[in-house]
Amino acid sequence: MTLLPKGRPTACYVDLDALRWNFRQVREKIGPGVRVLSVVKADAYGHGAREVARALAAAGSESFGVATLEEGVELRAAGIRSPILVLAGVYPEQLGEFIQHRLTPAICETEAFKQLEKEARRRGVTLNFHLKVDTGMGRIGLPSAEVERWLPEMGQIESLKLEGLFSHFSHAESVEGSYTQSQLKAFQLVLKRLRSAGYNPPWVHLANSAAVITLPSAHFTMVRPGLMLYGAYPSPVMASQVALKPVLSWRTRVLQLKRVPEGSSISYGQIFVTQRESSIATLPVGYADGYPRLLSNRGEVLIRGQRAPVAGRICMDLTMVDVTDIRGVEQGDEVVLLGAQGKAAISADEMARWAETISYEIFTSISDRVPRIHYHS
Repeated sequence: MTLLPKGRPTACYVDLDALRWNFRQVREKIGPGVRVLSVVKADAYGHGAREVARALAAAGSESFGVATLEEGVELRAAGIRSPILVLAGVYPEQLGEFIQHRLTPAICETEAFKQLEKEARRRGVTLNFHLKVDTGMGRIGLPSAEVERWLPEMGQIESLKLEGLFSHFSHAESVEGSYTQSQLKAFQLVLKRLRSAGYNPPWVHLANSAAVITLPSAHFTMVRPGLMLYGAYPSPVMASQVALKPVLSWRTRVLQLKRVPEGSSISYGQIFVTQRESSIATLPVGYADGYPRLLSNRGEVLIRGQRAPVAGRICMDLTMVDVTDIRGVEQGDEVVLLGAQGKAAISADEMARWAETISYEIFTSISDRVPRIHYHS
């Protein structure tokens, strides 16, 4: 982690060895015979999809999941040859690109069957797909309770080949409740009905990160880990069930340090006024970088292994912190926004609590103007 961006020193550092460690924990949880579809949508949760996918492919990930066709094309350009499932649906006008880049669409409604079948026949091609059923998420997917209505539609297709069946748990943080069990039962019933009708998709997947860790009955023939690959837990209680390593740290350096008298107003709106003579450090990072504005007067950073509170409103490009109680701070000192420094650490979950959100949003909101530096620890 010695590489520094030239000029502005704000960057995210992505530990590919920690990523591989987390992938191995998935393997240990699921055992042999179950395939891993690594979810790398949203630029691998903000970690850099190209580099992350390459590292996971080298570690043995058999498949990858993205949200959009464009994300799939990006992985192909990065040299990924493994199957890539586009999870958030398909549009008929994209069929040519799906075929060209060997991407697998998720089909979520009957009209897509008809349109894609028509287009595939016109082109004289066969297209593999995964069928998504809605077992209680209420988002996209064919309703599991209406399987007798939509199953006959599948009997009309000839140019589309059912390769997978999947659904999505409503509870991402815990899959031990009764609602999860009802979803699992509904999914099992759909699978049974499909098999009785002569369909036997090889890849059956329902397990998110939480289910990988705590619900073996949902593993089927494939699992879809996302958050846990990046070293964050769906719920803090799961830390006792699997040992994950944080993959991303977010760092910058003190841009300016000034001593201000008691009664000084810091940043916009005078929401922070010093109660004593204070040392204020200005950092070259702001909400345009994805550092949440809700951390104003709430968040903390690490300097010299100690916590310094955010002072006043976070600006578009700059953030001020109060370093009065930290001895020896100098211009150019390293500042950790997310990650560890010495014995102290700020996790994505802690930052998310300050920002009234979830760790997923913390990761994916870090903007493109923050370089991602990938390294081996």
